[in-house]
Amino acid sequence: MDQLKNEIKEVIISSLQLEDIKPENIVDSEPLFGDGLGLDSIDALELGVALKKKFGVKFSAESGENKKHFASVNALAEYIAAQRA
Repeated sequence: MDQLKNEIKEVIISSLQLEDIKPENIVDSEPLFGDGLGLDSIDALELGVALKKKFGVKFSAESGENKKHFASVNALAEYIAAQRA
């Protein structure tokens, strides 16, 4: 799971062009939006596309679950691992 979390962090950094942030600077349990990493809704769209390309997972625009899946690196890793199973 640590490898997956690291890959997610690398996708976040590269897809959102966060050049001043390194994977080790992103705390697994920290919120990605708001007070945590400070991402916004446009970032969520870009990140969703990048995660789909990298991991083959889909996020439905109509799903109320997306907020939960994008809550943190831990939540994304759990969702991706469940989708792969």
